[in-house]
Amino acid sequence: MNCFTKFGYRVFQKAMWCAMWFLPWNQNKATLSGAGSIKELPRFLKDKGFKSILIVTDGGLFKLGMADPILAACEAEGMKGVVYHDVVPNPTIGNIEDGLKMYNDNGCDVIVALGGGSAMDCAKGIAARVARPKKSIPQMKGVLKVMHKLPPLVAIPTTSGTGSEATLAAVISNPETHEKYPINDPVLIPRYVVMDPELTKSLPKHITSTTGMDALTHAVEAYIGGENTSQTKKDAVEAVKLINENLKKAYDNGEDLDARNKMQQAAYLAGKAFTRAYVGYVHAVAHTLGGEYGVPHGLANAVILPYVLKAYGKSAHKKLAQLADVIGLKGNTKEEKANAFIAWIENMNAEMQIPTKILSREGGPLIQEERLPIMIQHALKEANPLYPCPQVWGKAEIEKIYRQIM
Repeated sequence: MNCFTKFGYRVFQKAMWCAMWFLPWNQNKATLSGAGSIKELPRFLKDKGFKSILIVTDGGLFKLGMADPILAACEAEGMKGVVYHDVVPNPTIGNIEDGLKMYNDNGCDVIVALGGGSAMDCAKGIAARVARPKKSIPQMKGVLKVMHKLPPLVAIPTTSGTGSEATLAAVISNPETHEKYPINDPVLIPRYVVMDPELTKSLPKHITSTTGMDALTHAVEAYIGGENTSQTKKDAVEAVKLINENLKKAYDNGEDLDARNKMQQAAYLAGKAFTRAYVGYVHAVAHTLGGEYGVPHGLANAVILPYVLKAYGKSAHKKLAQLADVIGLKGNTKEEKANAFIAWIENMNAEMQIPTKILSREGGPLIQEERLPIMIQHALKEANPLYPCPQVWGKAEIEKIYRQIM
């Protein structure tokens, strides 16, 4: 990539950073919190004048009865509650259209996302279609393509990683093109957030680990990027601290509600950080793996993160060294501290049995050689010129990351 193209990308990123100050940011906060707080949600919404709730979740959580307390409370309050429970791990355009039909058919006036990032992405997509009924999801791909008032969104995270309860992004998959792309607009930030640590205590270990590393990726990519504010840096630093102190505790003992609650806080803070400061090439590559092969997003981020940080080299040493200082890692130089921070990530992955490569379920190669050119193109299209990474990469750098994780 020539220097003029790189310069043009940096100019675009600086313009975006300036424009961000004029956007209508919705500074949402945890509306309800504490064990069992989801039962209080229908009364809270009724008091605000809402009458019919669409709960968006996945089949697994629905079968576990996660939505039952909300539905029971709706009945007690004389409210209508319906559940769309067919969300897949990488939500599709079809999911959104089906959820939209249920919303309209039942006269809903509020959308509740119950789950991890997939449920929240789907709920945001449904809300965007409610607001823009004549605009398709592909037409809203990119930045500031919604820009209409949405029906109220309530986010109830059941994992501690995506940070979707605080973000302006909805990531959607198109099964026809094998593309996975974000819709970015401040109106997609949920209005209300419910943090109930009891919802996360039964998570399997591999979900606890990969969603936790997903939150770490959000915090790190936000912090080392070039569009930070004092608040995003503060949020990212606090998230890294909380993850360092609590992720392994939550992984080792799922019943540790204090650790679970602090991981919820970490995911939320990391979400606030990256929704304003953006992410980087880790996410660009991870999204192609989700769109092409259905690789869970947290797992992809956890595997890719150390490879990308190493590839950035000196351009990321200063900020990675600052993060190393935050969690008490030692080193005599910025390079040594940065390398110590990357090693800490690799050790966390190893301790939680996260692999170092992206493999098939049978343990063999997953990424197909013939699909690489398309995946590289999709990753570059997502990242450039939007993501303010420490370096501007082209095809060769992205291809190297793919080959390292293969």
